[in-house]
Amino acid sequence: WNEIIELFRAGMPLRKHRCRFKSYERCFKASEAVDCLHELLGSNQNFGPEVTRNQTVKLLKKFLKNHVIEDIKGRWGKEDFQDDGHLYRFPPSSPLKPYPKKSSCGKEVIKFPDWNEPKAGTSQEHMPVKSVTMNSEMWYKRHSIAIGEVPACKLVFRRELTQTNIEEIWKSMTLSRLQKALGLDSLDEVLDTKLVNSKHIVQNAYNVNKQGIVTLEDKSKELPHWILSAMKCLANWPSCSDLKQPTYSGFERDVFKTIVDYFSQMKEPLLTFHFFDVFVSVLGLLQKHSKAVEALQISCLLLPPENRKRLQLLVRMMARISFNKDLPPLSDSVRTRTLMVQAFSRCILCSKDEMDLDELLAAKLVSFLMDNYQDILSVPSALKSSIEEHVIHLQRVQIKYAGADTDATFPPPSFCHQIGTDEFENQRATGSQEPLAALLEEIAMNKEISVKDKKKKLKQFQKTYPEVYRVRFPTPETEAVLFPEKTKPKPPVLMWAFKKPFQPFHRTRSFRM
Repeated sequence: WNEIIELFRAGMPLRKHRCRFKSYERCFKASEAVDCLHELLGSNQNFGPEVTRNQTVKLLKKFLKNHVIEDIKGRWGKEDFQDDGHLYRFPPSSPLKPYPKKSSCGKEVIKFPDWNEPKAGTSQEHMPVKSVTMNSEMWYKRHSIAIGEVPACKLVFRRELTQTNIEEIWKSMTLSRLQKALGLDSLDEVLDTKLVNSKHIVQNAYNVNKQGIVTLEDKSKELPHWILSAMKCLANWPSCSDLKQPTYSGFERDVFKTIVDYFSQMKEPLLTFHFFDVFVSVLGLLQKHSKAVEALQISCLLLPPENRKRLQLLVRMMARISFNKDLPPLSDSVRTRTLMVQAFSRCILCSKDEMDLDELLAAKLVSFLMDNYQDILSVPSALKSSIEEHVIHLQRVQIKYAGADTDATFPPPSFCHQIGTDEFENQRATGSQEPLAALLEEIAMNKEISVKDKKKKLKQFQKTYPEVYRVRFPTPETEAVLFPEKTKPKPPVLMWAFKKPFQPFHRTRSFRM
C-alpha cells in the first residue's frame, strides 16, 4: 500500500487543467491516473505485468475512498472513480498507513514458560529425592576418571510435564521463531497471540502421513470424497486411478469448474481472516527466498489442521496442473498457471473487510506458494528439533551432591538462585511497591504544579493504590502538612470609623451655581 502510493505520487504528472470555464492547478484526469498507475504496477516486481486495467481502476477507487486522492472540489470517501475525464488531485495530508517496524538492536523476545518455578506451598526440600552411593567404577564409567569413593549424592526429579505444558512450550517457541523470521519487535502488530491454538500447532507437527499431509482426528472435517476424486483426477492426469477416463470433449474443464465452485463457496479463506496480517507481512520477505520460506513454514503451522490439510492438497494440485503438459488447456484465453492463481487466490488469502490490494497481494503469495509448496507446507525440522530438545532438558533428572546446590547436568546460572515461596511473595510485593512509593513521593514534593493539580493527582493515586498511599500518609494530619492553610490578610482599618458613629445620609445643598 505505502510503496504504491509513494510511487504513484512521485510518478503522476501534475499540470493545469480547465473545467467549466475555470482553471485548476496541479491536477490530473482520471484516465491519466489509470494510465500512469497501470504502468507503475506492471513494472513493479511485487505485482508484474499480469495486472489489468480494470484492477487498476478498482485500486484507484480504493485510493479515492481512503483519501489518497480527491476530486478538484476536495470530495472523497466514496468509490465512484471512473476511467473518464474527471479531474482529481492529491490531498496535502499524507495518506500513508503505519506498518510494522523492523527489528532493532533491542528487540523484544517472547519468553516461553518455565515449568521449574515452585508452586505455592512447595519448596526445594520437599522434592522427591533418592539417595545413591556411587563407587569408583560407576564414577569412571560416567565421568571417565577414577578417583575412588565419592560423596553421597541424590537425584532430584524434575516436575512432570503435562500435555498442556508441552503444547504451551510449542506455542511460545513457535511464536518466538516466527517473530525472529519476520524481523518484528513484537507480534502484537500483526497477530493476537491469545487466539493462537497450541493444540493445532502440535497436531500439525506430529499428525502427518508419509507424504507430509496432515491426518485429521475429526473425520467429519475431511474433504468430500467426490472433491478428492476430482482433485486427484486433474493432479494425476492422464493416469487417473479413481475414475475411468471419459470420452467426451471438455471433461477436464467440467472437473476443474466443480473444484473451483466448491472452494469458492467457503465462508473463510484457508489461511483464515485472523492470520491475514501475518501472511501479508511475509510478502516483504519474498526477495529473501530462504527467509520467506521459513516465515511461511511457521505461519502455516499455526493454521487449524483441517485448513492446513486442504491447503496442502489444493496447492499441490495447482502446482501439478501448472506443470502438466499432457493436460489439455483449461481456458482458451488464459494460461494454465495464471488461471490457477486467479481461480484460487481469493479462497486461500483475503481479508474479512476486503482491504485494499487484497487481490494483488493474494496472487503474489499464491504464486510463491505454488513454486515452493513442498518446503513451505512441510514441518520445519529445525524448530521441531529445538523444541523437543528443550522438553527433554526440562524432564531430565538432576544429580545433586551432598553440601552442594549445583546441578551436575548443567552449570548453574550465576545471576540467580532458588528462593522459598514466602520470600518470593515478599520480594514481589516490595518490588512492585518501591517504584510506586517513589512516584507518590515525587508528586508530593513537586513544587512546580499547582495545589489544585497536586490534590487531584494525590486523590487519584489514593484511589488506585490505597495501600501505598496509607504507608506514606497514615493520618490526615500527615497529608495536611503538604497544604498549609494560608492566613488571610486583615482588611485595612478606616480611620473615619473611629471618629463618628454611622450617620444617616442628608441631602445637602448643591454646589452648582
